Amino acid sequence: MSRPEHWDILRDIGLGLALFDTEERLIDCNAGFHALYPGVQDALKPGITLADLLETLLVRRAIALPASETRRGWVDASLTSLRGMLPLRHDVLNGRSYEISPHMVSAGFALTVQDVTLLKRGEAALREARDLAEKASQSKSRFLRAASHDLRQPLATLKILIYTCQSSLDEETRQEMLRAMDVSAGVIEDLLGALLNIGQLDGGGIVPQIDSVPVSAILDRLAVQFSHQAQQKGLRLTVVPSRLVASSDRVLLERILSNFVSNAIRYTDMGRILVGCRRAGDYLDISVYDTGRGIAAEHREQIFEEFYRIGERTETGQKGLGLGLNISKRFAELIGAKIVLRSVPDKGSCFTVRVPVGEVWRATVAETDVSEFLAGQFAGLEVMLIEDDVLLREALSQLLERWGIKVTAALELEQAMAAYEARGTQPDLLITDYRLPGGRRGTEMCKLARAHYHSSLPCVVVTGDTDAHPLGEISAAGLPYLIKPVNPPQLRVLMHHLLYEPDMHDAV
Repeated sequence: MSRPEHWDILRDIGLGLALFDTEERLIDCNAGFHALYPGVQDALKPGITLADLLETLLVRRAIALPASETRRGWVDASLTSLRGMLPLRHDVLNGRSYEISPHMVSAGFALTVQDVTLLKRGEAALREARDLAEKASQSKSRFLRAASHDLRQPLATLKILIYTCQSSLDEETRQEMLRAMDVSAGVIEDLLGALLNIGQLDGGGIVPQIDSVPVSAILDRLAVQFSHQAQQKGLRLTVVPSRLVASSDRVLLERILSNFVSNAIRYTDMGRILVGCRRAGDYLDISVYDTGRGIAAEHREQIFEEFYRIGERTETGQKGLGLGLNISKRFAELIGAKIVLRSVPDKGSCFTVRVPVGEVWRATVAETDVSEFLAGQFAGLEVMLIEDDVLLREALSQLLERWGIKVTAALELEQAMAAYEARGTQPDLLITDYRLPGGRRGTEMCKLARAHYHSSLPCVVVTGDTDAHPLGEISAAGLPYLIKPVNPPQLRVLMHHLLYEPDMHDAV
């Protein structure tokens, strides 16, 4: 075995270098090769065959054997690659990666070895970027499909309402249709807002807006949105009113339920659809029942997969796109809700979404959601108002007085108590700021007032704080709170619940 010309120069190159003769026997290797494979220097002697060298590197754990490979199988595959002048990449036990490249030389062939760890990581980063790009493309396609699917229902409802309104000569009916059109337009607006973000679902880009949501606000919209479609099919749609409050994202929760109702109407040929809500411990079960065809056991998992459709067509000859339930499942996962399906073939199904119970005093309401008669119920009531901001104290006093309430407003609790003492009366309700002069807290004012008057005195804490600590302290004291600026309809509803339905949040 002879070394090639200029071997002394080649020994000093920065790569690991091993020279073999035509019979695959080692002639020599340089210091770089020894450095890359420490612990096997005594085996790197002239005359050892390439096969034995690879075996030795495995036995002495200089090479990490892939979990899916056997030692013999890896050696044979490696020999095949190198004999075919193909590079061989492998991992070593210190977590790095090497690449062995074969080269033809006059005396036989040479192997060069280099550390390609950084290159491998770069390739992995490129693959990840490619996968993300493909994922984004798929997400965009999913968005377009979802938008087409979910917008079809409210648009169809709107078209029916417009036709009915145009053909009706009765003004009362026309006004009713216009109100229903407004609701359908609102549904489309909310839906577009949600679907504009659906492409971010896979990447976790949607941040749900969890709030305390009156279930009635969703149920009322479902009734308006789907009543005409149910009537056209000869089905009876019943939406049971509810005073319960859910902790959820209102738009996403409504999309889940609207998909349930839409499917119930689609796959029910006769009978009824019932939508209702009941309390189950610390959760609410909002359910959609139907008397439709039911779902066989073998389909109950797959129907939540994208594009999965049961073979049966509706009586119109159309099949759904198989997206609604998949969207509902993904939205439920996003808001931390659970979907439960119960079904009996040929008898009907029940789709339920389970969400946490919300806090009634934090329920978001719109001006149109509150009947003005609530304000009239407060006429003659005595309200104690503790607020250190003069302008806010005056504004709240004027608001309450417009509702017929007698207000005793003061900077400090003791001042208000003295005023009640002088008149020989006591408050029906205490509204207090959270942060008061002297480091005093609204929670303390409620405690003192209840000790002085009676333990069940209704109290409301008003605060400009949105941090977890103060809000947690107020909630831990069992007190409802409102965030400044105070929303009059929300205050009105909260006062109504505290004064006339104190146990409403425990209703079943």
